[in-house]
Amino acid sequence: MNKKNSSFYKRICSSYSLNCPDNFNFAFDILSNKYGKSEKTALISIDKNGIEFKKISYNKLDINSSRFANALINLGVKKKDKVLIILPRISEWYYCILGCAKLGAIAVPSTTMLKANDIKYRIQKSGAKVVISTSLNLSEINKIKKICPSLQHKILVNDKIDDWYNFDEICNKSKNDFDRNMVPATKSTDLMLIYFTSGSTSMPKMVGRDHAYAFSHTITQKYWQDLKSDDIHWTLTDTGWAKAAWGLLYPPLLAGCTIILYNGDGFDLEIHLEIIKKHKVTTFCAPPTIYRLLAQSDLSNGEFNSLRHCFSAGEPLNPEAMRSWKNATGCDVYDGYGQTETINVIANFPGMPIKPGSMGKPCPGFKIEIIDDEANVLEINKIGNIGIKITDPYPPGLFKGYYKDQKKTSQVFKNGWYLTGDTATKDEDGYIWFVGRADDIITSSGYRISPFEVESSLIEHPSILEAAVVAKPDTIRGEIVAAFIVLGKNHEGNEKLKLEIQEFVKKNSAPYKYPREIIFTKNLPKTISGKIRRVDLRNKLEC
Repeated sequence: MNKKNSSFYKRICSSYSLNCPDNFNFAFDILSNKYGKSEKTALISIDKNGIEFKKISYNKLDINSSRFANALINLGVKKKDKVLIILPRISEWYYCILGCAKLGAIAVPSTTMLKANDIKYRIQKSGAKVVISTSLNLSEINKIKKICPSLQHKILVNDKIDDWYNFDEICNKSKNDFDRNMVPATKSTDLMLIYFTSGSTSMPKMVGRDHAYAFSHTITQKYWQDLKSDDIHWTLTDTGWAKAAWGLLYPPLLAGCTIILYNGDGFDLEIHLEIIKKHKVTTFCAPPTIYRLLAQSDLSNGEFNSLRHCFSAGEPLNPEAMRSWKNATGCDVYDGYGQTETINVIANFPGMPIKPGSMGKPCPGFKIEIIDDEANVLEINKIGNIGIKITDPYPPGLFKGYYKDQKKTSQVFKNGWYLTGDTATKDEDGYIWFVGRADDIITSSGYRISPFEVESSLIEHPSILEAAVVAKPDTIRGEIVAAFIVLGKNHEGNEKLKLEIQEFVKKNSAPYKYPREIIFTKNLPKTISGKIRRVDLRNKLEC
C-alpha cells in the first residue's frame, strides 16, 4: 500500500471523536429535537408490488411514534417492559421502535418468519408484556399465547380481530405529543433493544442494546455508509435482525436522509431496478446473496445514474459479484463487518482502496487484532480469532454481555478482549480477511482450509449461483471439503459438471482446497439474517 493510502486511513482514525451524553434517548434527542419539526421525507414506504407508495415526513414519524408511546402508557406499559415487535417492512415498525424508546420500554424486534415455537421461546426468554404483529403471524401467536404468562397485550396492525387491540385505533385515541418529563429519564446505559442472535450453532441468545448503541452508529453512518442528509438510502434487510438497526434505522436517521422501505418478498429484478430508477436511490446496501443474484442477471435495462455509494454486509462478498456490479453501475461495493453484538467494526471506507474479498480495516474507535486462544496477537497472515480490545476505552456500540446469561458472556470476554467467534487473517497493509466461524475451519491432511476461500473460487464458475462449503469427516484425511452448490438458470447438475467444477477450483486456488464431494441443491439453509447455516449442511452429510 502506498503512503498516500496509508495516511488517509491514519487521518480518519486520528480525527475520530464520539461522546455520547450520559442522559441520551435517540427518539427524543435525534428524532424529535433535531428533525421532528421537519416536513422532509423520512420514509418512502413501498408495497410488495413496488407500485404503490406513501411518503412519511420526519414530523409525521415523530408524531406517530409519540402516539404509540402514549398508547402503550394507556395500556399500563412502563419503562423496562418488553415489547415483542413482529412486523414486516412497514412504517408502523418505526413508530413502534421509536415509541418504545420514548417511553423507555424495551423493544424486541423479531422476523415475521418465526413460527409458534420460535415466538414462544422469545416471549418466555424476554418476558415480553406486549406483542405487536400483522395478520401474517396471528395464528402462530394465538397457538402459544396461553402458555406465555408474561404476555398481557396483543396489538394487531392493519386488521381487526377479537381480543386483539387494533394499532390504528389505540394510536388515534392518543395524543400527538409525548412529554419527556412524564416518564422516568433514560440514561445512555439503559436497555433500549433486545435482539436475538441468529442461532447458527445454538439456541438464539439475547443481546441487549442500550441507548448509546444508537448513538454509536454515527461510526457506521460516517465511515462505512457515508450517508448524507440529501441521500435516498435503501438497505435490503429483514426488520427482525440487527442489520435493520444498521441500515434502516439509526445511521440514516442520524444523517437525516430519506429511507426506502420496500415491503417485498424475495428477489424481483424488475422491481428492484425500478425502485432504484424511480426513486433515484443514491446509497444502496444489500446482502451478498442479492449481489450474486444481480451479478447473474441482465442489468442492461437498469438506470444507475443516481447511485453514488454501495455496500454490503452479512458475509464477505465474492470478488466476481463485486466486478459484475461495478461493470453495470460504475459503483464499487464496500464490504463491512459486524455482529448483533457490535456496530460496524471493520469496513472498506470511501477513499480507501478496496481489496476484493477483504472486509477492510478496523473502524475508528476500535482496536481489532487477530489473536490466538490465549489472546496473543498473531503474525501477519496467520489464521486466528477476530478480537476486539475492550479496555482503554471500552469500544463504542459493543454489547456488555448476553442478557441474563453470564455463562455465555464469560465465554466471549477473555483477557481484555471480546472474541467474536469468527476467524480471519490480517495482511501486511492492515486489511482483515474473513476465514469463517471458529468452528467452520476445515482441517484436511494437516491443511487448514477457509470455507469462504473455497466458496469464492466456486462462485467464479459461470454455472454457480451460490455455494456453501463444510467439512465432512474422512478416515484418511481427517476431513474433506464438501460443497453444496446452487446452480444458476439453465444449468443442470451432473457428474460431468462436478468434475468440471473440481478442476476449476484446482486451477484457481491451492489444489488441496478443491471440494472432493459436491452436492447440488435448490437452496441453502440460512439464518434469519441471511447467513448460511453450515450446521444444517453438516448434519445432512451425516444422514
